[in-house]
Amino acid sequence: MQLGPVTLDGTFVRLEPLRNDHRQALIRTAQSVEIWSWMLSDLSVPERFDAWLSHSLEDERLGRAYPFVVIDKACGQVVGSTRYLNIHEPDKGLEIGSTWYSPTVWGSVINPEAKLLLMRHAFDQWGAIRLEYRTDHRNAHSQAAIRKLGAKYEGMLRNHRIRADGTIRHTVVFSITREEWPDIQTRLQKRIDAYRQVDVL
Repeated sequence: MQLGPVTLDGTFVRLEPLRNDHRQALIRTAQSVEIWSWMLSDLSVPERFDAWLSHSLEDERLGRAYPFVVIDKACGQVVGSTRYLNIHEPDKGLEIGSTWYSPTVWGSVINPEAKLLLMRHAFDQWGAIRLEYRTDHRNAHSQAAIRKLGAKYEGMLRNHRIRADGTIRHTVVFSITREEWPDIQTRLQKRIDAYRQVDVL
């Protein structure tokens, strides 16, 4: 099965391939300035957003990445974006990243289920043997969230990127392998099921 483009549907979240039709909804979501503290570009500026959208669609066309919009099924609203990137088809390796959400869904079921859907498709349908997560070395919250998924710390890429403010970012790398995936999937599904039980109560 192809890695993308594909729609991934869960209990709380639907991931749809990013399209021009999503522009207005995403721009509204991107206006929260706190989203961009650790990102390489501030997409609350319309010109930067449009460049990001154009590059994202071109990356998909060339098979370099598969970007998604994240939809909260409870309200039907677009609440962020994520993607497959750094795809190595011959070696069945890839990264999940460039993820950002509206602060209204931070700490909710949205990110755990989005990650479950992405990893399940990558490992179980596409046949990945390795999946990476990367983040800013100063972003302790993101690193904690990645560790909570069950990803293993691998190291740091020094002087790896330049942030929007011109400062230098080191990138922390985590990974999940095919052998680790079944246990990680089970634990992550239990987290999501706990949210479902709370909703029922």
